[in-house]
Amino acid sequence: MKELVEVLAQSLVDHPEEVTVIETEKDNEIVLELKVHPDDMGKVIGKQGRIAKAIRAVVKAAVSKTDKKVVVEIGH
Repeated sequence: MKELVEVLAQSLVDHPEEVTVIETEKDNEIVLELKVHPDDMGKVIGKQGRIAKAIRAVVKAAVSKTDKKVVVEIGH
């Protein structure tokens, strides 16, 4: 999942070298914390959060075969 979020985010931003994803797992939940350059926050979130929702939807679809919950957090 970490690689999927990295590739998606890197394709959206102006500073792909500053995209990092930290994956932590606890119980039945995977938390993916996406960090980008401050100038790229708008590109990753999108108007009214549409891009962020799309990233979350793709990740959710990718883990649908497992019984784990995935949370994507976006920060800088």
